[in-house]
This record gives sequence, structure tokens and C-alpha cells, in this order.
Amino acid sequence: MTPDPLFDFTGKVVLVTGGSRGLGYRMVRAFAARGADVIIASRKLENCEKVADEIRALGGRALAVGMHAGRWADCDALVEQAYAEFGRIDVLVNNAGMSPACPSHEVSEALFDSVLNLNFKGPFRLASQVGHRMAASGGGAIINISSIASTRSSPGVVPYSGAKAALNAMTVSLAREYAPKVRVNAIVAGPFLTDIAEAWEPDKRESQPVALGRPGLPEEIVTAVLMLASPSSSYTTGVLLPVDGGSG
Repeated sequence: MTPDPLFDFTGKVVLVTGGSRGLGYRMVRAFAARGADVIIASRKLENCEKVADEIRALGGRALAVGMHAGRWADCDALVEQAYAEFGRIDVLVNNAGMSPACPSHEVSEALFDSVLNLNFKGPFRLASQVGHRMAASGGGAIINISSIASTRSSPGVVPYSGAKAALNAMTVSLAREYAPKVRVNAIVAGPFLTDIAEAWEPDKRESQPVALGRPGLPEEIVTAVLMLASPSSSYTTGVLLPVDGGSG
């Protein structure tokens, strides 16, 4: 692993949900490259194991956990497994999410519940259980990955928009509840070029209606995550940080 003079996570334990693909995968790689022990959690264990093998091949320590980030029982089991393996969690990144497009009048109860579970219910459970332990010990940082859909009109993804707005409110409240040892922040993400973007229309992969005129590159959100997880942001908590190319 190459030392990073700005962001050094040597000896830290970092848990990333949705860590086997997309932005979560980039986050896992970035933390591991800077010395962290990483926990990769996602639905498909085999995908998590592939990422863990990559980290181990580079000399890092990694734990792969197959779980559903919208189910409390799975969240609780993940926390127990992480503490059994590493003894603590220093950084939690609630990254797992889903945003299926559907006209509001066609949304089924099952779809509504699935979206709320993955984008709010599960992150609440993980943040509360890990945050409580962090506050009772050496402290830590929690980063929730939100969306610009939480702060602007988002027709067609209303349950997702509402869930991310709830995630924002949770962030601000938990920052107070677990202070001063635990910092809780959210990144309000805009459109990013990940594997999910492969399904976009070609023009949307080239341009977006934001100030910078384009979708973001994965590394452009990863640096924000590293900053919020590091001592460099030791006086930053309860913040909803837009990383969206200027959507306002």
C-alpha cells in the first residue's frame, strides 16, 4: 500500500455497505490503499469475496460479508461479525442503496418498502448500533451516502427521494446524539459514472444539467469520503455535503 500524507488510515477498520461494486467498490479500494482494514458488505457474498481477495493480494486485511443492508437482522449480524473479527469499527460508510424509477401511482407496497428499507431503515440500524459502540469507546466517523433527489424535485423516484431525505434528517440528529466522540455526516451525491451509468442514454453519460456540465467520476466522490472519514475534518459533523457538480 502506498502511503498518503493527507489521508492515512493505517490501523483503522472501515465498513462499507454496497462495497462490492460501483462507488462502494471505489471507496473500499481507496481506504485499503491508505492502510485501512476493510469490511466489504453486500448482498452477494461471492462478489464481496472477489473484492476482499483483491485487497489481500495487495497486502491488506479484508473481511467479506454477504448481507441485505435493508434488513435489521442482517445489519445486526454484520456488526457482530465485524467486531468479532476486528474488535471495533472506526469508520462506517452507509453506501448501499437503490433508486428504481416508477410512476408514483404504480408503486406497489412491496417496492415502497424495499426502497425505504435499503435507503433508510437499514442505514439507521447500522448507524445506531455502530454509533452507540463508537461513542462508548474511542469514537469514530459515520458517512451516509445521500442523493440530490433528497433536496430537489424528483418525479418518478418519490419513495427514493423521501428515503434519502429521511437519511439526511437522521444524519443531523445522530451527529448530536453521538457527539462529541462520533462525527456523522452525509454526502449528497449527484450523477456519477459507475457501472449503473452504463444503462443511461449515451448523452447523459456525456452531459448533465449541472454547473460543471457533466457527470462525476468515481474518484471525485471518493476524495470527499476520505476527507469526512479522516482527522482532517475533526470539526465537521452534522453536515450534508453536496458533491454534485453544482446542481443548485
